[in-house]
Parts: sequence; structure tokens; C-alpha cells
Amino acid sequence: MNVYHITYAPTVKTAHLYFWGCNLSCRGCVRLKETYNYHIEASIFNETSKNPRVPERFLDLEEVMQILGKLEVRKVFFMGAEPATDPKLPQLAEALHQEFKSHNILLTNGFKLIDLKHIDEVAFSIKAVTDSLHRHYTGKSNKKALANFASLYNSGVKLRAESVLIPEYIDYPEIENIAKFIGAVYQGIPYRIDAYIPTGANPWRRPTPQEMKRAVSTAQKNLFNVSCLTGNEKLKFNVLRVF
Repeated sequence: MNVYHITYAPTVKTAHLYFWGCNLSCRGCVRLKETYNYHIEASIFNETSKNPRVPERFLDLEEVMQILGKLEVRKVFFMGAEPATDPKLPQLAEALHQEFKSHNILLTNGFKLIDLKHIDEVAFSIKAVTDSLHRHYTGKSNKKALANFASLYNSGVKLRAESVLIPEYIDYPEIENIAKFIGAVYQGIPYRIDAYIPTGANPWRRPTPQEMKRAVSTAQKNLFNVSCLTGNEKLKFNVLRVF
């Protein structure tokens, strides 16, 4: 498997499994700045921090289950890079359902659809809907991902969407385009807008809280349930590294 890092929040009994490898090359990928869970080291919020370490070791399915077996697990997040690129993810999700009856949540860019029988919820990252902008940001056309988004909703899976606001790049006009696309599928799909965190050799700055509120207002023209993360939120509970 491609699992290289696991964290656990005891208060909410939630595990986060980090998978290595991705099918996109996003210019603003957070992994260019921090490989591991930044809620532990918090270094990602330091503008001078650069820690794009390559994992030293990967866990197989049995090792993942052994580690989680020592914990009380109610919810599991499959996180990236891109978890869907791991061919054993469906098998792992099934094992977690059987062992813990956990609520399994997949965070994905949607370019690869997997067997979702043991996935309870999908958080779909929409980088951009303007194809030229998506190509510039990720290196690929977005047509397949957007088609997959609609297919996932029509399949009945619990679905929510996420995007990153990058001032003067993926900005208000594109956020509105994304919201229009989501709304055309169903206006009630929850949509969260995250503040860009400067990473890599990019010229873009972090948006202000006021800009994030404006982005939410922009998206609310087409959607009922819109929220944001400004990057200044305080942690509500402790996060522990278990691998």
C-alpha cells in the first residue's frame, strides 16, 4: 500500500491515513511544503517552513490494521496526495468497516473512481472548472473529473466539494464558476472554500479572512451550504502521530 503516515484525534476518535502518490501535478499542492499532518508540527503555517520530505517507509494493509487496532476508531479519513491511486484502498475500507464499523471518508481529486461500497462519504476537490486554468494549475484537463463528480452524485454517494481560493489566480470569478457547476448538479451539495497557503515557488499570496468571506458570498449565489477555512482557525482537539 501507499500509506506512509497515520494520525489520530482521541477526542473525536478519528484516524487520518495519508497516501503517497498522485495523478495530478498541482502547482499549489500543500505537499510541496509539508509531507506530514501539519496539525501536529504546525510548521505549514510558518511562511518560511519547507519540509517536502519523501516518506521513509510505507505500511501494508495488515500493518495499518494492527496500528488502528490499538485505538478506538469511529471515523477514518483517506487523505492525499491522492488515495484513489492505491489499488488496495477498497480492501482497506472494507476491513475498517468490518473491524470498527467506521465512517470512511475519501478525500479525492476525482480523476479515478474506485469501488465505493465501503466508502461512506466523498470530499471532492475541484481545482477549477475553466479547463485552461485547470490545465495550467494541475497539468491536466478537468473534463474527466467533472464528469465523475456528476456521476458520483447520481450514484447516491454522500458528496461534498472543496476548492482553494488563490488571489488573482483561482479567484472570485472561478469560485463562482465552480459554484455554478456544483449547483447545476444539485444546489444542496456542501461546498467549502479553503484559503491558499503559500507553497513551492509560486508568486501567490495567502487570502485575507475578508477575501474568504467574499468568496463564500460569491458561491452562495448558486449554493445553499457554503463554508470556508481561513487558515487562522484554532485546533479544537489534539492530534497524535501514531505512525
